[in-house]
Amino acid sequence: MLGPSTWRYINRTRVPHPSLFLTYIVYRVLRVLFNSQASLSYTSYVHVSRHLCLPHLRRQLTQRSKTAILLSYEMKPPLSLLNPSMLSGSGSLMWFRKGLRVHDNPALEYASRGSTCVYPLFVIDPHYMVLDPNAYSPGSTRAGINRIRFLLESLADLDSSLKKLGSRLLVLKGEPSEVLIRCLNEWDVRKLCFEYDTDPYYQALDDKAKNYASAAGIEVFSPVSHTIFDPADIIEKNGGRPPLSYQSFLKLAGEPSFSLSVELSWMPPVGDVGRCEILQVPTLKELGYVEKHQDEFTPFRGGESEALRRLRESLSDKEWVANFEKPKGDPSAYIKPATTVLSPYLKFGCLSSRYFYQCLKDVYKNVKRHTSPPVSLVGQLLWREFFYTVAFGTPNFDEMKGNKICKQIPWNDDDKLLAAWREARTGYPWIDAIMVQLRKWGWMHHLARHSVACFLTRGDLFVHWEKGRDIFERLLIDSDWAINNGNWLWLSCSSFFYQYNRIYSPISFGRKYDPNGNYIRHFLPILKDMPKEYIYEPWTAPLSVQSKAKCIIGRDYPKPVVLHDTASNECRKKMGQAYALNQRLNGRVSEEDLRKLRRKFDEDEDKQEPKPRRQRQKLIK
Repeated sequence: MLGPSTWRYINRTRVPHPSLFLTYIVYRVLRVLFNSQASLSYTSYVHVSRHLCLPHLRRQLTQRSKTAILLSYEMKPPLSLLNPSMLSGSGSLMWFRKGLRVHDNPALEYASRGSTCVYPLFVIDPHYMVLDPNAYSPGSTRAGINRIRFLLESLADLDSSLKKLGSRLLVLKGEPSEVLIRCLNEWDVRKLCFEYDTDPYYQALDDKAKNYASAAGIEVFSPVSHTIFDPADIIEKNGGRPPLSYQSFLKLAGEPSFSLSVELSWMPPVGDVGRCEILQVPTLKELGYVEKHQDEFTPFRGGESEALRRLRESLSDKEWVANFEKPKGDPSAYIKPATTVLSPYLKFGCLSSRYFYQCLKDVYKNVKRHTSPPVSLVGQLLWREFFYTVAFGTPNFDEMKGNKICKQIPWNDDDKLLAAWREARTGYPWIDAIMVQLRKWGWMHHLARHSVACFLTRGDLFVHWEKGRDIFERLLIDSDWAINNGNWLWLSCSSFFYQYNRIYSPISFGRKYDPNGNYIRHFLPILKDMPKEYIYEPWTAPLSVQSKAKCIIGRDYPKPVVLHDTASNECRKKMGQAYALNQRLNGRVSEEDLRKLRRKFDEDEDKQEPKPRRQRQKLIK
């Protein structure tokens, strides 16, 4: 028999009132399976019960050869059988959030199947999209202008694809759950379809939508298709807890089992929209954004069409795909990045991770040898799955407080240092060039992200990882709640990775890849004439060299905000004491414990000599 946690898991996604025809057909299939002595695993049953919404099927499981075997089914006639309007042939509403694509979109396929009309809906959410005139860079409070532009381009491309299928994208503005409920009231809808989302924000929205649809007798179909695996399945296999290491995740996950959604060749037309004021996909200007002049914009264009083009381009070099090893990428390569740059398209669902996975497996079948996880391209997709699973199963995953897997550390609360890091004024050209690329492009290589994240937190500035996370979350075009938080936990040595003595040098790490400093010269043109001997440490250049390069340190470019050798040693000591505190208290660290350790840090700094050597350099604007 199934335990309470399993029932809670199943109940989380079930929605009552399936159509008579669908329920009857699935019931007959299951009866055939039973009568032929075929076994059906628990996971397969959950897949059926979730995706076909069969709350009236009751099963009894027993153990046979250590496998859950479906022994019997009993069907109670659902109330919807008495309602002829619940039969297929009525309208469907396809609610787009992520999953901005036509290929491998099971929610869109199901919405189209057997429906007389389909309403493809996207809601402009003020939570993310409303202009914030007081933000430190153009955009909304939660999203920089690069990500907003990328989203609008993705929506325009989706609208174009839908029109080729005989449909179009319906755009509305407002709080998504309120807009959705208004549409369900106004339109002839018997099926509500949307891709399942593990982000806490969308979980709350989805609960509202499911509750309303259930009460209104509307069938809901919400498949897992943003990820390769269902995070809930992995957590269930692990006894209700998320796996906290990559290797343990791989063992639990095993080989994925999925079928790509059928490619659509047509769609039912859009139905009568009634009194709803439908918009076209808006432009930045129509949303109130006025782009300030800058010399460079992100080279990455949004949309499914561009995602598939980039995928084809990457896969065309089979040798590169087979030999890909993540640690060996060049973070300074900006003209032709040393990776696929498909992360923004996966984030918005312009590219199906399942389709990407299958394409990579097809390449591997046709080469003699290839790299393996965790360093291979498939390994990178599985890292994504790992972080999605841990994030879904960890309360307060995006915070230090109340997060059981996060070390409690009394980080600095220094807004001046944070601003210098954010605004590329640290005085370390490698760090500042990366932050300029982030602001201009909304993207940088993963090793570049590692460098600046380490520098802000445990490497040099000892600023709270949550503050860096917030800046990445706003400015990255591929900002993903689970992955962004997971990487900041990792790189600050707050979780997953605990070798805090290993620090990225803001000088030697970049020089290893780009000794001439071309990356720095591109993103920090003030240093373009600085000799390569000084490009990573311009403050060490003689004044005559600085004058010849037309860049006086302390006037044209800032002095270092900290001295790396001194700052990194202090950070190591602080991390060691914080780890000892967490170990002594078995992770149950209180606010008062953190305050005491913070005071000790301050006292230790006051005792150090010579004091002028460790003082922070004056920040310049």
